[in-house]
Amino acid sequence: MKRQLKKSVVYGLYALSFTLLVGGIVVLGFAAKDVNDSEISYVSKGILDYEEKVPVVNTEVKIIRPYVDTEVTLSKNFYDYQAEAETQEKSLIYYEGTYMPSSGVSYSKGDVFDVVSILDGTVKEVKEDTTLGNVITIEHENGITSVYQSVGEISIKANDTVVGGQVIAKSSTSNISTELGNHLYFELIIDGICVNPENYYDKKVNEL
Repeated sequence: MKRQLKKSVVYGLYALSFTLLVGGIVVLGFAAKDVNDSEISYVSKGILDYEEKVPVVNTEVKIIRPYVDTEVTLSKNFYDYQAEAETQEKSLIYYEGTYMPSSGVSYSKGDVFDVVSILDGTVKEVKEDTTLGNVITIEHENGITSVYQSVGEISIKANDTVVGGQVIAKSSTSNISTELGNHLYFELIIDGICVNPENYYDKKVNEL
């Protein structure tokens, strides 16, 4: 004959089991919290620390002169339509009975001197010209183009990449300005317009 447990004992066992279950859950919860608190490291900065990043583009780049020799001097000015008549007269180029306004400037020394790129850029063209002498055209950022005429001993070619201050040629002569002898004729073009280079040296490219 089977013995049956009293209802009071059964209810007591249920209550005890429930208490043990709840207690176990609470204990596990506290243990998990302690582990998480000890292992979690809180992030106070973004993934990219912008304060430590170095700019990719140097916005402080300045236009330099197309030569470094301190003995080089200006031998013919840029023709300024607003200048006085006497100044304009000295900025004319006379060739085969015709006077032409100088769209650039000429630099002379007497001896041959190094010609350098005024900025980083890409060589667009290198060509020979019986009138102008050898011509180098370099394209730069911000719509800037530099043209170097009357040069020799050219050390670059079309599509080459150059850096500011890099020697690209030597000064030479041209048939259009024989009276200047050894010299460099230099043009600076910004957004398709020839400007007076003397007004742009040492200026920051991003301020043009």
